Amino acid sequence: MIVFDRKYRWLYLAVLVFAILYVAGLPFLRQQADEEVVVSDQSENHRQAIEAWRASRHERLASSDGWLTLVGLEWLKDGENRIGSAEGNDVRLNGGPAYWGSVFLQDEKLSFVSPDNKSVTVNGKVIPQAPLRYDTQGDPTIVASDTLSFYTIFRESFALRIKDSEASALLNFSGVDNYPIDESWHIKGRFIRADEGTTIEIVNVLGHVSDSPVYGAFEFDMNGKTHSLLGLGTEDSSSLWFIFADRTSGHGTYGAGRFLYSDGMPESDSLVVDFNKAYNPPCAFNPYSTCPLPPQRNRMDLLVTAGEKDFHPESG
Repeated sequence: MIVFDRKYRWLYLAVLVFAILYVAGLPFLRQQADEEVVVSDQSENHRQAIEAWRASRHERLASSDGWLTLVGLEWLKDGENRIGSAEGNDVRLNGGPAYWGSVFLQDEKLSFVSPDNKSVTVNGKVIPQAPLRYDTQGDPTIVASDTLSFYTIFRESFALRIKDSEASALLNFSGVDNYPIDESWHIKGRFIRADEGTTIEIVNVLGHVSDSPVYGAFEFDMNGKTHSLLGLGTEDSSSLWFIFADRTSGHGTYGAGRFLYSDGMPESDSLVVDFNKAYNPPCAFNPYSTCPLPPQRNRMDLLVTAGEKDFHPESG
């Protein structure tokens, strides 16, 4: 047993608490890691840089595994969950074999067992049994047949996220409307570092609450007023993530707010944030996502007329 000098015990406890909070917040950030759209653009022309960013964003949305391919979300029960296209399965899919196989959930461990069926693959291979890694553990295990696929996610309990690479929302997709590019929304503002271990409760559309690490606050002046947003991230982040709402939310932009990444990390107490790259959360593209909502602290009394506008899948 390790024995600490009494005068150092408080320091040990502080470090321990910080470590617990840091690790607890990582799965939440990991859920959203695929949302960041990075453009390698050396042009000094702001318009060209934003146009390149938008092209990359469009390519990502139009991809065969983007958010427009999400067609279902099915919650798993403990024990066996039979999956297939036939009636009588616990999870009924719109295609593939009558019985794909079963997902077993026991003691928070997941596995997939498939019959002798060569049309179902696990990470691209036909195997009779395999453990399943879920999304907050890293890249999840993909089970697929023809255009359909699923993988497991964890949002206080386990669920299957089902995708179709030929979903009608994807096939009808022609793009997302944006506000005109405006360089005045490319803002170099002040950055105030948060105390180590600072977290904020983030609620998602399901009502689940997650503690997420706060790296600091971004402050900027606009229309004679000072505005502030909390940036989520850690020392290991390459940029800070903002979940925000503003006066356009529900009035031209998606009602539940938008997401935004900073241009890199803070330098010398300043940070660059370009609202021309504000984008819709996955919930704007399908009803099966589990998006986080802007905390009250990030609801601004400001019309942010930059970035993506609202999107309606039925109109493409």
